[in-house]
Amino acid sequence: MRRYESEAAVDLFVLKTWIQAKFNTDSERGASMVEYGLLLALIAVVALVAVKALGSGVSTKFDQVNNSLN
Repeated sequence: MRRYESEAAVDLFVLKTWIQAKFNTDSERGASMVEYGLLLALIAVVALVAVKALGSGVSTKFDQVNNSLN
């Protein structure tokens, strides 16, 4: 009888360890969130620089097209 109790304890320990490994991904999820946040910030900076650099030229072209349509 003692042998079965120890086997059951080992099985429960293995199950507990597997469940913890399967569902304990908080640290990886946080790292992914930080990476996505940094990527979003980089895209925003690139978009702002592009609008600042090309803004007046694009605006002038739109004005020319608008004037030619009228």
